[in-house]
Amino acid sequence: MLADIRDASLRGRGLERIAWARRSMPVLNAIAGELDLTGRKVGLVLVLEPKTANLALTLRDAGADVIVTCPASGTSDDVAAALVSEGVAVLARSDASPAQDRDFALRMLGQRPDVLADDGSRVVRLAHAVGLLDGLIGAAEETTSGLRPLRVMAERGELRIPVLAVNDARSKYLFDNVHGTGQSCVMAAVDLTGLRLAGAVCVVAGYGHVGQGVARYAGALGARVVVTEVEPFAALRAHHEGFEVRPLLDACPGADLVFSATGVAHTITREHLRAMRAGAVVAVAGGVPDEVETDDVPPGITVLAEGECVNCAAAEGNPIEIMDLSLSVQALAVEHLVTHGPAMAPAVHLMPAELDERVARLKLRALGIGLDEPSAGQREFLGSGL
Repeated sequence: MLADIRDASLRGRGLERIAWARRSMPVLNAIAGELDLTGRKVGLVLVLEPKTANLALTLRDAGADVIVTCPASGTSDDVAAALVSEGVAVLARSDASPAQDRDFALRMLGQRPDVLADDGSRVVRLAHAVGLLDGLIGAAEETTSGLRPLRVMAERGELRIPVLAVNDARSKYLFDNVHGTGQSCVMAAVDLTGLRLAGAVCVVAGYGHVGQGVARYAGALGARVVVTEVEPFAALRAHHEGFEVRPLLDACPGADLVFSATGVAHTITREHLRAMRAGAVVAVAGGVPDEVETDDVPPGITVLAEGECVNCAAAEGNPIEIMDLSLSVQALAVEHLVTHGPAMAPAVHLMPAELDERVARLKLRALGIGLDEPSAGQREFLGSGL
């Protein structure tokens, strides 16, 4: 696992960072005392940093035997060391090779977890490919790009377990994808490059929830934002929200900063890279492997984080307060699968609406924000169907 696991300073730094994050996670803290996962084994396949460490510890405190794995690029060794000191099994290290990352994932599956909380459906798909599904009740998937292949598998009759679409919970995508990923990816690119966005041309490929957030935050810092799309309604929405919309190849020559926010491989190709001017910077927001074709980058073009998700691979990830919502949905999804998974069909399921709303209400309570209740007259009107 970790060669320096006995390094007290490493553990101490990780524990301090975990405690710092926990102070700004009121929803997860509120849910923590209500979960019951006694005797269950949960595999977490999430970016290994302080915020997700709090999810691991919350599940542990609920009685679960927790195993964490993560690719090297998303692993913070100090956080990993801290988790091990707290009784959480960690199969990850920041200097692991791709082959070692895969071996770690196989070792997790070999321990027969009851539930997986996945990121990008990497381990869920691996479990199907190698036949390590015995005892696996179900999985929770938190990304758009991870749900896409699982839905294809379900359509083909290849999905063998129920999957809860955490990403499609409103408490997740309305905030994590837009505000969390949008803010953190823009800020990561600025921090890494020193680029001044005021007056710069920022091209955003893809205007889904992540692309909307990137465009919004780049525009707020003064960039002239150009959106590119393949989907007509998304393009029309970008236009109505005040952004210039052009084909990607047309937009590349004038770009200072280009974000791929599609979650689709081969979005930014060699042809696009060759069309960019010297000094242009390319980054991936969210992302899948090969979203940017990095094997032949022209001189003078910089691809941040080697084409991996820039906010996770080269920065601190999404804001704590935003991840509090997403990780709370994950925690409730894990418990729901433990309780109801054996009776669920092997398909991609939406989060139960009451669990999704519970997260939103807990967040509003933590913020001190009150809600109106519908009056008797309003309830009568709604009940009439008019």
